[in-house]
Amino acid sequence: MKPETKRFEDLVSLMSRLRAPDGCPWDREQTFATLGPMLIEEAYEVIEATEASRTGDRRELRDELGDLLFQIVFYAQIASEEEGPNHFDIYDAISSVHEKMVRRHPHVFGGQKVSSTAEVLANWEAIKAAERISEPEGGENKSILDGVSGKLPSLLEAHQLTTKAARVGFDWKKTSDIFEKLDEEIAELQAEIAAEPPDSRAIEGEIGDLLFVLVNIARRLGVEPEVALKSTNRKFRRRFNYIENSLGRDGRSLGDASLDEMDRLWDEAKTFEKRDSA
Repeated sequence: MKPETKRFEDLVSLMSRLRAPDGCPWDREQTFATLGPMLIEEAYEVIEATEASRTGDRRELRDELGDLLFQIVFYAQIASEEEGPNHFDIYDAISSVHEKMVRRHPHVFGGQKVSSTAEVLANWEAIKAAERISEPEGGENKSILDGVSGKLPSLLEAHQLTTKAARVGFDWKKTSDIFEKLDEEIAELQAEIAAEPPDSRAIEGEIGDLLFVLVNIARRLGVEPEVALKSTNRKFRRRFNYIENSLGRDGRSLGDASLDEMDRLWDEAKTFEKRDSA
């Protein structure tokens, strides 16, 4: 039998009950600061579940979206318990984003005409710029990059920064131009490595520049670099685990194997993956 369908209001009521004086001690102890890592973790688990759902099973994605929604309601519940100007509840948050989305989609809810996604994004940034200027304190001095959190993972932050800059025309004209920049950054890194004595800070800076260019290549090709690297990390785990398990079946450990043997097992894992995906 299918369980009774719960509505959004039921989740809000549940959260309020958990935070009540006679509710759950753990839930009552949570703050914005303690919830932060959990919110980030849940967001990443949604991304992981999205990847897993490519096989057609959406149950994990359904559950992870529920977990993420719970964290959002948790944040809003804490805010609703405050008094004074900082007080708001989840419905205030919904109203705020609803008004913002209507305002930033004049081509849907107003009379503006657009002919492409690029034009939509350019208009979006123009509307946001006007919103910043209208803010009561220092809006005119704010940057379009201020909306990108410095607490994001570095790859994601770089992707967001360059995406916003590109929307206002600060971008390479062609993807091939970025590859020329990539070659330039590789040469600069190699020069710093070859320097006598090598400067570790300079090498760090050049590696950062190289990664930044790679993020731009991913952006131009429509690839999320954080997702791409996560996929490669999972692939590395699988193949390395294959090496460990193969050696373990013979009663051996990684320390007992040569690099050549581990490379052979790595290639074997790649072969099996290609065969299974065919």
